[in-house]
Amino acid sequence: MRALRVVVGSVLLSGAMVAASATSSSSAPPGAAGSGAAGSGAAEAGATASAAGSLTQVTGFGTNPGNLAMYEYVPAGLPAGAPTVVALHGCTQSAAAYHQGSGWSQLADEYGFAVVYPQQSSGNNANSCFNFFEAGDTTRGQGEAASIAQMVTHARSSHSLGSDNTFVTGLSAGGGMTSAMLATYPDLFAGGSVVAGLPFRCATSMVDAFGCMSNPPDKTPQQWGALARDGYPGHSGPRPKVAVWHGTSDTTVVPANARELVDQFTDVAGVSRTATETTTLSGGTTRRAYGDEVVEYSVQGMGHGTPVDPGSGADQCGQAGAYFLDTICSARHDAAFFGISAPVDPGDPGDPDPEPGACVTASNYDHTVAGRAHQSGGMTFANGSGDAMGLWNVFTTTELEETAPGYWKVGC
Repeated sequence: MRALRVVVGSVLLSGAMVAASATSSSSAPPGAAGSGAAGSGAAEAGATASAAGSLTQVTGFGTNPGNLAMYEYVPAGLPAGAPTVVALHGCTQSAAAYHQGSGWSQLADEYGFAVVYPQQSSGNNANSCFNFFEAGDTTRGQGEAASIAQMVTHARSSHSLGSDNTFVTGLSAGGGMTSAMLATYPDLFAGGSVVAGLPFRCATSMVDAFGCMSNPPDKTPQQWGALARDGYPGHSGPRPKVAVWHGTSDTTVVPANARELVDQFTDVAGVSRTATETTTLSGGTTRRAYGDEVVEYSVQGMGHGTPVDPGSGADQCGQAGAYFLDTICSARHDAAFFGISAPVDPGDPGDPDPEPGACVTASNYDHTVAGRAHQSGGMTFANGSGDAMGLWNVFTTTELEETAPGYWKVGC
């Protein structure tokens, strides 16, 4: 069991490092953005992130069935009822690395909210990946999911934080765990953001994880939604709003996972899978909104990592490095989507996604990026019908028709 966990973590790590070095134009200082040993040591010592403030380890936050560490950043003078953001690092990263690189600590200072950083241990997973593929760690009341929930409860009580304005976000394996928290604890979170992650219950074993990362199953929105609702079958209250971020050049967790995530959470929210608004943002980013409840960000040419935009500009945040890719400040857009910060530049309006019955002619690559098709083994297939479309590249052009929401077939 442990050997397979090492392999899964190594695959996530190797792809991310290659993608980061190929996409980011600037490098991080040693140990800043997630090279395992340096990041872990800093966190264990209770590291201080540059200008963002002090990161503090918290013990005794609960029974901790998942054997995780809890770190928190709480700006001085927070008013009662302030929001909380739970930020989950990626494989080989640490709480300190995510605190320093992601931009969330900067926004916490600007807008007055607390950030909780769960940290995985090498005892649970040799590469410090959250175990998004283990049912025992992604079931309500069990394992790592229960530990994260206990951290939220402890932080709320200790700092008089709000009970209806808690949010969760995570990268890669942390993104997979974010999906799990949104499905299993919808009563705890008002929203979440899955960055280069996977749908809930795409993988229920270590073997499944490989298939989901490279070629997730093309389930219907209803099938995905049912899996998420089963995370807490007794829940009858509101569901969290969800943001999905993915780079179009991510070869570690392929972009098809973003499509399936949107399928899952639009169905849970009870909104149409057809985008109600499409806008173009900085960093080659396309934003698609599905009502007010689900939003998808596709970052052109970005590999595997958290989108950041270092600098002092109004819409900037974060530090570039491995796993932190210099494109756009995803944390700032998420905070605005959650309603805990000032609005960001809405971008330029684009063409809305086609209504069912419309024809779209594009390259097979563009079809997959837009969520109309998916690729497997270098070949392209239409979503819904599974019709073969030929090679997955920018040269092969195919005409697709959407005959029902999310159901595409070749030809019009």
